[in-house]
Amino acid sequence: MKYSTSKRIFTLQDTVKNPLKFNPFVYNKNFLLWTLLGIIGGIIAGGYWIVLEHSTALLAIVQGIYVIPLMTIAGLTAGIVIHKLGDPGEIDLMVDNIHFKGGRLDPKNNPSMILSSLICISAGGSLGPEAPLVQVVGSTGTYIARKLGFKGEDIRSITIAGMASAFTALFGAPLGGSLFALEILDHRHVTKYYKAFMPALVASCASYLVFILITQLNLGPTWNFPAYKDPKVSDIFYAVGYSLAGAATGWIFIAFVKNFKLVFKSIKLAVYYKLAIGGFFLGTIAYCIPLTRYFGHDQLSQVLTGNFTIGFLIVLLLLKLVAIAITVTSGWRGGFIIPLLFAGTVLGLIIYQVFPGQNLTLIAVCCMAALNACVTRTPVSIIILLATMTGFQNIAPIIFASLTGYFLSPKSPLISAQLGIEKVTIG
Repeated sequence: MKYSTSKRIFTLQDTVKNPLKFNPFVYNKNFLLWTLLGIIGGIIAGGYWIVLEHSTALLAIVQGIYVIPLMTIAGLTAGIVIHKLGDPGEIDLMVDNIHFKGGRLDPKNNPSMILSSLICISAGGSLGPEAPLVQVVGSTGTYIARKLGFKGEDIRSITIAGMASAFTALFGAPLGGSLFALEILDHRHVTKYYKAFMPALVASCASYLVFILITQLNLGPTWNFPAYKDPKVSDIFYAVGYSLAGAATGWIFIAFVKNFKLVFKSIKLAVYYKLAIGGFFLGTIAYCIPLTRYFGHDQLSQVLTGNFTIGFLIVLLLLKLVAIAITVTSGWRGGFIIPLLFAGTVLGLIIYQVFPGQNLTLIAVCCMAALNACVTRTPVSIIILLATMTGFQNIAPIIFASLTGYFLSPKSPLISAQLGIEKVTIG
């Protein structure tokens, strides 16, 4: 009997034993799993955001010289939480786990991450909630995947989907959040984890909807920048010029992080003392320049609508970069993406005062794109994120600015785990 005949007989027998089942859905149970994960991520992010808003409003009552002891005590308290409940790790560890531990994020330190980050952010630290939520929701994805019996690459994809849903909830951009979760893992090969893109996008959409329903936030841009009118071809060249300043600022920030990391590494004290020392310096900076306090989500609107001298803006930019660097290196918990967007806006205002005839929105958005692309190595996703968060409809200048910042970034990334090799210590 010929092989082809045998194959037809075997196929017929299999069809008789296992009748064809009509399924109108493309992804069936996988789609439902990704959606469920997004819903859970949206609930976690929404609940976290509401608690953060209330705790921030409570601690914001403390002003003036009293900010210094408040942030010192906040650092000490967060350090004790980390000491007692376990160190949740930094973004380097999270990226390493995605690369080398099958995409598994351990949920056992989530209580420590949630409590310590809430204390740090609400007290006025210069880091945002994106990194803590990415860790918490991503590890939740790992937990669900393992409980359902998934293995190998499927666990990694579901974990990344959880990370993406957290990014999306805060950034308000499902596509941008999905790409960001992939790109920050390996900026050189964005498609390395391409199998995770569809799970990430589905989870992000579900997370975004749930987060909006819980928090009652608007669907529009996060910040109201002045309208960008009459785009011209010359704006592309201007965008590249503005991005040079953004990339230079990125280098300055990375230098601050390297040096402060050496300083805090040399301090041979318990983690809670290091956080207390960091809190003292952060409180001192916040006392001198109150706009440096917090991670910049609300403060960005204040600098856009305020009337500041160029001298003040330069001091604000430098001290904000210092505050972010101290927050990162002293052990305070949080993410630096939104704080860097604030810094990019301040840089844009400085350039606008030097060249008042230019378009403020174009300058600010290009500086934001270049600065973040230089530091985080996410040139593709930052384009979409900024277009969504600022309402900047013509993305061509953002593309040129983002790529310029990316290709002018230091050879050694700030997030050392992005190298995809054995972890390299900054500095």
